[in-house]
Amino acid sequence: MADHDVLVIGAGFAGMYQLHLLRQRGFDVVVIEAGDDVGGTWFWNRYPGARCDIESIEYSYSFDVDLEQEWTWTERYAAQPELLRYARHVADRFDLRRDIVFGTRVEALDWDEVARHWTVSTSDGTTRTASYVVAATGCLSVPSRPGIVGLDDFGGELYWTSSWPDGVDLAGKRVGVIGTGSSGLQTITAIAPAVGSLTVFQRTACYAVPAHNGPVADLLPTVKADYPARRAVSRMTPSGYQCPVETTSLSEIPASETSAALDKRWDVGGLCFTDTFDDVLIDPAANERVSAYVRERIRAKVEDPAVAEKLLPTFPIATKRLCVDTGYYEVYNQDNVTLVDITEEPIERVTARGIRAGGAEHELDLIIMATGFDAMTGALDAMEVRNADRTLRAKWEHGPRTYLGLMSAGFPNLFTICGPQSPSVLSNVITSLEYHVVWITDALTSLRDRGLSRIEPLTENEDNWVQANNDLADLTLMPQAASWYMGANIPGKQRVFMPFVGGVGMYKQIADGVAAAGYYGFELS
Repeated sequence: MADHDVLVIGAGFAGMYQLHLLRQRGFDVVVIEAGDDVGGTWFWNRYPGARCDIESIEYSYSFDVDLEQEWTWTERYAAQPELLRYARHVADRFDLRRDIVFGTRVEALDWDEVARHWTVSTSDGTTRTASYVVAATGCLSVPSRPGIVGLDDFGGELYWTSSWPDGVDLAGKRVGVIGTGSSGLQTITAIAPAVGSLTVFQRTACYAVPAHNGPVADLLPTVKADYPARRAVSRMTPSGYQCPVETTSLSEIPASETSAALDKRWDVGGLCFTDTFDDVLIDPAANERVSAYVRERIRAKVEDPAVAEKLLPTFPIATKRLCVDTGYYEVYNQDNVTLVDITEEPIERVTARGIRAGGAEHELDLIIMATGFDAMTGALDAMEVRNADRTLRAKWEHGPRTYLGLMSAGFPNLFTICGPQSPSVLSNVITSLEYHVVWITDALTSLRDRGLSRIEPLTENEDNWVQANNDLADLTLMPQAASWYMGANIPGKQRVFMPFVGGVGMYKQIADGVAAAGYYGFELS
C-alpha cells in the first residue's frame, strides 16, 4: 500500500489549492516543495520591480467566497511582496503547511505497474510512494542559464532575477542587465533611478504597453459585490480574465478610425491592449497596424532617435509575451542608462571587470542575469520520470506530448497542472490552474468511487490532441516569433509551439465534455 493517496510537487498557487481541495475530498496528501515557504513564482522571483501582469482582482483565487471578501488588494497590478503575503495568508487560513515538506526537491519518479504507485525520490535522500502524483511545478520555474563565456571570471557581484537574494545594495553602482523580457524590463525600470550607471544588453526588443498601475481601493467594493458573476464570465473568455473595452475585429474598423480604437485600448493598458482585437493573431495586416502603432508610441517616449530605433520590435505583436510597462522606455532618457544591442554588438565574454561586447569592454560592479526560463517542460525535464525503460524526458525530446495538457501516455496516474498543450501561459494562470485542480480532483474522486486505481491517456487520443494543438497554432501568427512559447530561448530545445491557443473557454468546454463522457480518451482500470 502506498504511503499517500496523492503526492503533489510544488507549493505555489496550484499546489496549495490542489492540497486544499484533495484534503476536503478525504484524500491523504503530501506536498513536496523545494523552497522554504509557499508561493512558488512569488517566493523565488524577488527581483526589484517584480509584479504580476494580470490585474490583481483577476489574479487571485475564486474557490472560497470568504477569502475573496476578506483580502484587499492595494494595487491594480500587485507587486511580489503583496503576492507572497497573499500566498502565505492562504496557507495560514487553510492550515496548509502541516502537509507540506519544505526545502526538499523531487529528483525522480518511478512507476511500479504491479503495485500501481509512484516511488518519489527527493533531495534529502528520502523515498515516498503515492498512488497518484500531481506536478504543480509551474510553467516558468526552471531558470534558463545561458553559457556565456567567463561568468565565473567576473570579479564583481552576479545575480539572477530568478533567485534574487535579500539585501542587494545597488546604490551608486555600475550595473549591467542581460535580458529584456518581462523580468528584465521590470528590473531595469525599478533600478534605473538608484544605480550609478545602467548598461542594458538587449538581444530582442520587446513590445511593452502601459500598466496604468495605481490603487484599487475605489474599485474593490464593486468587484467584491459581483465576484461570482465576474468569475463565471472570466472562465469562459479566451484569456481567463475580462477587459473593460469591447472585443472587436480590427480588420472591420476603417483605417480612419484605427488610431481612435487603439488610443482607447492604450488608455486602458495592460494585456487588454491586444486581447480585445480578435484578429490580431490571425490577420497579418491587422497585426501590423497594431505593431506599428506601438512602435510609434515607443518613438514618442524615447528622446534619442537612434536609441528609439534599437527599442523597436520587428516581430508580430503578441506572438511573444506582451510586457506591461511602468515607465520602461522613459528609462532610456536618463543620462546614466546605455543600451547595447547585442545583435549588432554581440557579447563576446564576461571579463573580470565587466562584459565585452562588440569589441568594447563595459566595466561593471554588478551583473544581473534576466535570461528567462525553460518554460512549460523544464520542471518535468529536470526530474527523472520513469516507467520501466521509458522516460518522459526521452518521450518529449522532440516536443511535449500530452492529452489535454493533463497527462502523457505511458505515464499512468501522473497529472500536470497547466501543463504543455493547455491554455496555461496564454491565460490568466490562476483561472487555468483552478480549473485543472478541480478537474483532477473530480477524476480522482470518480476513480475512488468506482473502485478503480489507474488512469492513463490512450495514445490515439493524445496524438489527436497534439495534432489539434499544432493545427490551431499554425492558424495563427504565433509560431513566427522565436519565443519561449516555442522553446526558442533554450539552445538545442526542439522548437514546437507548446500552449493551447484555443482559449480558456474553448478548453473548458472540451475538457468538461471529456469528463462527462466518462473520461473519454483515458483508459481506466
